[in-house]
Amino acid sequence: MIKAVLFDLDGTLLNRDASVVTFIEDQYERLQQIIGHIPKRLYIDRFLQLDNGGYTWKDQVYAQLVKEFDITAVTSEQLLEDYLIRFNRHCIPFPAVKETLQQLRKLHLKIGMITNGKEIFQMENIRALGITQLLDVILISESEGVKKPDAAIFHRALKQLQVIPSESIFIGDHPVNDVEAARNVGMRAIWKRDNRWDAVKADFTIDGLQEILDIVRQLRASD
Repeated sequence: MIKAVLFDLDGTLLNRDASVVTFIEDQYERLQQIIGHIPKRLYIDRFLQLDNGGYTWKDQVYAQLVKEFDITAVTSEQLLEDYLIRFNRHCIPFPAVKETLQQLRKLHLKIGMITNGKEIFQMENIRALGITQLLDVILISESEGVKKPDAAIFHRALKQLQVIPSESIFIGDHPVNDVEAARNVGMRAIWKRDNRWDAVKADFTIDGLQEILDIVRQLRASD
C-alpha cells in the first residue's frame, strides 16, 4: 500500500532552467553599469554553460565569469551574494505543483522532499513556491551531512515519515541521484522526463506532475 510520496526539488517541482534564465537576465540588467561591457547574450549563455544545469556551485561559476570577462567593479563573492539573496524571487514552479500536492494530501498520503544543496538557499526556494505547508518532511543535503544518491538520506526521510521503502514513491529528474538511488533503497521511482537524459530505467516516466495521481491510484488498486 502506497503511503508516502517524496520529491526532488530542482527540475522536478522547481523549473530551475526557467528560473535561472529569468534571474540572470535580471542580474545583468541591474548590474549593467558594472558588467555592461559584456554583451548580454554572451553573459547569459556563458553563465548557463558554466552552471551545468545547477551541478556546478555558483562560487565557481562567478569566479570564472569574473576572470573571463575581466570584471573589476564587483567581486565574484558579491555576485554570488546577489545570487543567494535574489534567486528565490525568480523561482518558477512547474505546472500544477500546488494542485498535485494538495490532491495527494486528499488521498491521505504523506509527502516529503529530499534535495541536494545549501540549506538556507533551498529553503528560500521552497518557500517561494508556496509549498512548505504541504510537505511533512524536508531534507536538505547540507544540513543532513549526506546527499543523494547516498541511501542514508532516503532512509532518514522514510524513518521520519514512518513508512518503509515499499510503501513509498520517489519522483525526480536525475537518473542516478533520484531514480536509481530510490530504487536501490527499495522505493518505486518515477522519472520526471528531462531532455538531458534518455533511456532512464524507472518504474514510471512522467512529463507532467499530475500524472502522479493516476500512478498512485493504479498502485493502490493493485495492492
